[in-house]
This record gives sequence, C-alpha cells and structure tokens, in this order.
Amino acid sequence: MEDRYGVRGQEDHGRDVGITTFDTADAYANSQAETVLGEALKGERRESLEILTKVYWPTGPKGHNDLGLYRKHIMESINGSLTRLQTDYVDVYQARRFDYETPLDETMQAFADLVRMGKALYVGVREWTAQQIQDGHDLAEDLGIHLISNQPQYSMLWRVIDSDVIPVCVSLGISQVVFSPIAQGLLTGKYRPGEQPPAGSRATDEKAART
Repeated sequence: MEDRYGVRGQEDHGRDVGITTFDTADAYANSQAETVLGEALKGERRESLEILTKVYWPTGPKGHNDLGLYRKHIMESINGSLTRLQTDYVDVYQARRFDYETPLDETMQAFADLVRMGKALYVGVREWTAQQIQDGHDLAEDLGIHLISNQPQYSMLWRVIDSDVIPVCVSLGISQVVFSPIAQGLLTGKYRPGEQPPAGSRATDEKAART
C-alpha cells in the first residue's frame, strides 16, 4: 500500500528485505515524514525496530520558541515526534545542529531527562565538530547517559570528518550514521559534464539543492 507521499510502499519493501533501522526528523516535510513513517510501521513489533529522529529546526507555524536545543523546545518536540511516530519512545534522539545560543549543559540535561522518562533510549548528534562532540560526550557521561552516535555528511567527495571528528569518535566509542553517501547523486553518474541535470533530479529542485 502506498500513501499520497509515496513512502509507505518503500517502508514495506525495506522491512521485507530486512531493514529495521529508520532515521527521520521532525522538520522533514514540516513533520509529515514522521507521520508517514508512523503509519508505515504501525502494527510492526516495536522491539524489532530502531527508530531515530532529530530535533533543532522548527515545525508547524515556525513561531517564537520553535528553534534550537533549549529545554522547552526539546521537551515539546519529543512529544510531537512520539505522537506522529505512534510510539512510546525513540531509540536515538539526535541534536540536528549545535545550538550556539543555548548552554550545552541545558541541552544535555534535557536529553538526560528524556532518557530517564523512557522517551529516548540513547542520544546522538548531527554535524557537530570534534570539540562539540567531546564536550557533549563528557556532559552526557556526567549525567549518566550515553552519547552513542554522530551523523555527518560523508562520501568519497566529502571527507572533512576524517581529520578530527572520526578520531575523537573512535576514542569515545561513538558510531557514525552518515548521510549523503553518494554526494546527493553526484556519484551515481547521472550528472554528465557539460550537460543539463536530468529532469526531476535533485539538482533541478531549488529547495533540495540548498540542503
């Protein structure tokens, strides 16, 4: 069965071939991606799945207090994500960006409280620097929780994390959940030198090209 977003059939096929880990974010399609994923996984044995989502960017009306990693936004965002995903908890809750306007200890304390409430099993980060990862890890350990993953962009064309992020993560036992491994399609061979991008490709989507 495929819904109007064209996703449900893909999730069904993914489970058929043994995929059990699903990574999303509250801001994807202004929260609709979580809604679609929740519907697609309805009825599945929750213990057999790993569901990851993220927090930072705004959703909904995108008003005041809808951006960042401060306590209020984190607490409200996880509740919205759990409702849309139709689950009591997520396996990994990820800070999608580093918040330079919120004290890191406030962010990690909020994450620790979510773990203690059972709304998240572990926490992760996305596109943080090596020092930010180190600081986040240290605070998490002090609070009795574990920072287990980092989600960087990584491909044959983009390897900036090799020099410092990877060594720090290896030393801390933090795994990588990379995105854009085919460089947003550049490594597929679909884009040819001197030719216009194929119709309907990511390069022709102005919004997608900026992300």
